Parts: sequence; structure tokens; C-alpha cells
Amino acid sequence: MADVIKKATRESYGAALAELGSKYENLVVLDADLAKATKTEVFLKKFPERFYECGISEANMMGVAAGMATCGKIPFASSFAMFAAGRAYEIIRNSIAYPHLNVKIGATHAGITVGEDGATHQCLEDIALMRAIPGMVILNPCDDTEARAAVEAAIQHDGPVYLRFGRLAVENVNNAPDYHFELGKGIQLRDGKDATIIATGLMVQQSLKAAELLAADGIDVRVINIHTIKPLDEEIVVKAARETGLLFTAEEHSVIGGLGEAVAAVVAEQCPVKVHRIGVQDRFGYSGPAVELLRQFHLTGEDIAQTIKASL
Repeated sequence: MADVIKKATRESYGAALAELGSKYENLVVLDADLAKATKTEVFLKKFPERFYECGISEANMMGVAAGMATCGKIPFASSFAMFAAGRAYEIIRNSIAYPHLNVKIGATHAGITVGEDGATHQCLEDIALMRAIPGMVILNPCDDTEARAAVEAAIQHDGPVYLRFGRLAVENVNNAPDYHFELGKGIQLRDGKDATIIATGLMVQQSLKAAELLAADGIDVRVINIHTIKPLDEEIVVKAARETGLLFTAEEHSVIGGLGEAVAAVVAEQCPVKVHRIGVQDRFGYSGPAVELLRQFHLTGEDIAQTIKASL
């Protein structure tokens, strides 16, 4: 087994772009005055002629990326999730997704673990916004290995892709020698028969912790990592519903419009079982240390374990 590492997926994003720049000569990167924070500065230092600083003008950046895509480039338009998905939404919808252009949106600092930046920067609605756009692929990797793989998968996919990255450093859980990333396919990290946790992003690590805590109490829980929220791996979801009969979804996002609702819709149509959505309830975040915010919003492994025990 490879050594366990701890790294924020935004760092993995920047590193992957720099590494893949030599392999994909038509790869270009755009940023909106946040290259140091989004880590695209790593690409800038290696390929300055293929980096475009667009300033604090996210909507314009998306339009520039759309134009580049029509010329055969593979542009990665980068900014905080709040600005990429929120401020530039209309341009993404009409100028990128409607003509189905090959633009990749690198959205960093997603979720409440932006921490001290507070509610205005803690984007809890981006998955919901992007899910509603026809033809948009949504990738939400949980660790360094998966984030790097997601970037290359996005390059190889023809069409718009929204990639969600975090600020908080997380452990690497996809360290198996045979690890394989396939767009649209979930990964079962742990088997179980009593219930299933379907998680995405950094909630995958918290869900694995919850499963360990529950195992100590004799509760056997399956854990599934969903790195591709759209298109969702319906097969792995329905299989878990049939075999365990009880599902919990876990996401660092609003329970409205995110992974939980996507899973619930599939289950309702194909294999009706009870689904509990664990995430941020219908509220805004607030400023505070990232790890403490996970506790305050009941998104830790201990919280997930308590929720499952109460339901069982």
C-alpha cells in the first residue's frame, strides 16, 4: 500500500494541470486573479504562454474560455466555486453548455471548509446549480489521487465539465495499487450489509470513519465513493439499495439539489428504500476554522455514525 498523504484537492488540481500540460499541448488555463489560491500558478510557472489572467471578471473569463474552445483549445477556467458557479452561472449556461463547448471549470474552495472566509465564500449550492444544466458533467474528487485522475478524465471528455475542489487538506483513501478512475462510475470502498453510506468529496473520509465507529458496535455499513455526481452511477446505487435496504448520503453541500437528491430520485424510481440526506441543511455557513465547522454542521464521522445508529 502507498504511503498515506494529506493534501487539499485544490493543490492536486494545480499539480495535475502542470503535469498534464506537456501531454496535452492544446490545454490552456485561465484564472480570475486567484492563481495563488486555486494553485493554477503552478501551471503558470511552467507554461506562462498558455496561462491567461482574466482579472476579477469571472463571467468574462467563461466567455473567453468558450471562445478558446471553439478554436480547438481545452480551457480550464479557474476560480472559487462561489464565483465560478454562482457569479458566472448565466455565461456557463448560455455560452458554454448550450453550444456544448469543451470548457472545463475548475472550482476550488467549495463547501463550508473554506472556513474563515465565511458564508459569502462558502458555496453550498454549486452542485445543485450545475446539475440543472443539460449536458454538464460534475466531478467531486475526495483526495489527491482522485483529483489528479479527475483532471485528466475531464480533458479526455468532450464537453463541459465542472470540477469541485476543496481547501482543507484530506487523507488519501484511494491508495490501492489497482485504483482506476472511470467517469460516471462509483467506487465501493467498504462492504456492508446493514446500511450504505454514499458519499462524495471530503465526506468520503468522514464516512469511512463512521463505518469504523459503527463496526465497533456491531453495525456493518457499506461505503461508496461517488466522484462523479453527474452522470450518477445508478447501477451501484440501486445495488446498494437492494442489498442493504437503507441509504445515507453524505456531502459538504446543501441537502437541497445535491448528491442526496440525485440518489433519492434514482432510488424512488428503481428500488424504493429509505434515504437519509446528510449535509448542510437549508442555511448559510459562517466564519470559523474548517475542522470546527464540520463539527458545527454535524458532518464528522462521529455525527454520521450517530445518525445511522439512531435510524437503525
